[in-house]
Amino acid sequence: MPGGWIVTTTTEKIFNWARKSSIWPVTFGLACCAIEMMATFASRFDVERFGMVPWASPRHSDLMIVSGTVTIKMAPMLKRIYDQMPDPKWVVSMGSCANSGGPFRHGYHVVKGVDRVVPVDVYVPGCPPTPDSLMYGLLKLQDQVAEFQKSGTRPTASDSK
Repeated sequence: MPGGWIVTTTTEKIFNWARKSSIWPVTFGLACCAIEMMATFASRFDVERFGMVPWASPRHSDLMIVSGTVTIKMAPMLKRIYDQMPDPKWVVSMGSCANSGGPFRHGYHVVKGVDRVVPVDVYVPGCPPTPDSLMYGLLKLQDQVAEFQKSGTRPTASDSK
């Protein structure tokens, strides 16, 4: 075909690219980190350019971003929302409170990390983490999604450092 474009690839590579480039997060904001999460999805940082569109329903989302302190009373609700998400599903723990309980970790009512309720794929440190930090964590998650599509195994959170 003179002067034309011919692209050769496999459907597996197309699906891998599409899943990596169209992650739909449901946000679970519980405290001050949620403000930074909202800033990340606003026009200045614009995470939508990476194909991530915030979605209100967990039934249509494949990523949950947990930000803030998870209490013992809130843990069952977090687990229920996680269970409503279709497979494969991913979780980002954002901020010190979500990662380990933060400054409230000695309270009797605080869960000492989201990973005690749902499996976490990427940890974003900080109190609160900057929008740049969250964007970096989301890009690391995209790498994990691509790796999962290639190998069929999920990388652990420690592998994404």
